[in-house]
Amino acid sequence: MYYLGLDIGSSSIKVALVEIANGKLVGVVQEPESEMDMIALKNGWAEQNPKDWWRYVCKGIQNIKEKYNIHQDQIKGIGIAYQMHGLVLLDKEGNPVRNAIIWCDSRAVEIGREAYAAIGEEKCKLHLLNSPANFTASKLKWVKENEAEIYSKAYKLMLPGDYIAYCFSNVMNTTISGLSEGILWDFKEDSVASLVLEHYGLPESFIPNIVDTFSLQSKVDAQGAKESGLAQGTPIFYRAGDQPNNALSLNVFNPGEVAATGGTSAVAYAVTDSLSGKESTRVNNFAHVNYSKETPRIGKLLNINGAGIQYRWLLKNLGVGSYEEMNALANEIPVGSDGVCLIPFGNGAERMLNNMDVGSRLLNVNLNNHHKGHVCRAALEGIAFSFAYGMEILKSDGISIQTMRAGNDNLFRSEIFSNTLASLIDQEIEIYNTTGAIGAARAAGIYEGGFEKFSTYITNNDHVHTFKPSGDKSSYRMAFEKWKKELELIINSKK
Repeated sequence: MYYLGLDIGSSSIKVALVEIANGKLVGVVQEPESEMDMIALKNGWAEQNPKDWWRYVCKGIQNIKEKYNIHQDQIKGIGIAYQMHGLVLLDKEGNPVRNAIIWCDSRAVEIGREAYAAIGEEKCKLHLLNSPANFTASKLKWVKENEAEIYSKAYKLMLPGDYIAYCFSNVMNTTISGLSEGILWDFKEDSVASLVLEHYGLPESFIPNIVDTFSLQSKVDAQGAKESGLAQGTPIFYRAGDQPNNALSLNVFNPGEVAATGGTSAVAYAVTDSLSGKESTRVNNFAHVNYSKETPRIGKLLNINGAGIQYRWLLKNLGVGSYEEMNALANEIPVGSDGVCLIPFGNGAERMLNNMDVGSRLLNVNLNNHHKGHVCRAALEGIAFSFAYGMEILKSDGISIQTMRAGNDNLFRSEIFSNTLASLIDQEIEIYNTTGAIGAARAAGIYEGGFEKFSTYITNNDHVHTFKPSGDKSSYRMAFEKWKKELELIINSKK
């Protein structure tokens, strides 16, 4: 018997199967094999057709059943992870009234900025733990202001995972964690954020019914069964945005635990029981998957846009054949890269730098002594330094690190990157070979089996390696301080 997990990304849909008895992975498939289309009618816009997500979900389920010879009756539960902050608007018949405005669309930035000032910084921090910013509520306000005819047809707002659950079941509902990522949850009042809805002139009737993150949220109905190939009555037991779900996938639930990812961008997601919005302009605060008012669990999400994209750019432009070759070149260079310094923020504005766009900078290169090995090492160190810089911001907001876990992605496979970060934050980094779709599949079992059983799935199946801090951290700290001085010079020049 199996649980099925979905990860609804903006690039692809991943479908995973795990065994219920022990959490072991059966397999993962991806649809489409190439990236999904993204619609950008103007600079800074990003939309997708939500019906495409559902079409690829159905195709992926069919593929994984055929690949592993699984009958629909063997799948006993569904877990859903999804791209955060998107806006899906449905009419009364359940049809999307427009394309989804997805997470990387920036059209509502100014709307969110004005709302933060009008509602009041302290009130936003106290009630929302965030600025309304460019999140789901602000995107809906943009639709109201700019697409009145479309807005008039809207009946419910949904996040991407809510929509997929609806396609399975014909039931419209959402979660507190999901509402918090749209800046639609009031933590102080423990209710839907009426102060945001009232400011934007949005009716509370747009909000679907709220269900628990781990619960019998709905069941596959006859139409959902026909389209997806799952059995009618198959329960949906779990739903969460991709970053809370990534933390869940790494068994990160409690204060002091931090989940990290290091892909194109990098994320540190730290769990706390503090309802602090101190760094709300640089750090996002969301209800974690196990949040309740009685035992608050807040995920503080710090994002670094300029991370793996920097290393990928070097791969394409340095005349090297692989990441392994780059890592080998970097290993020949001592800690600190002989003074070469790389500022990796070349992927647009950085929220942790108060939305400043500092660009990517290569500094202190000696044309007689330095070569591409120094650049490769400086790149890995620069990304690790930016991570450590972000961890200092989290610590200033009350985070203490007791456990740090990361997925087995490109950056964390690099000993230079992981050893540098572990030494700077003076913390072991545990590496696990898991993904969001696998985590979502296993999470479907929490409703029936609890958190303790879930944690054994991860510890028994996924641990790869643990990086430990260096015994002598002085060289790492010295290099980090030099890097910070260079960054601060750039920041000050832009003020």
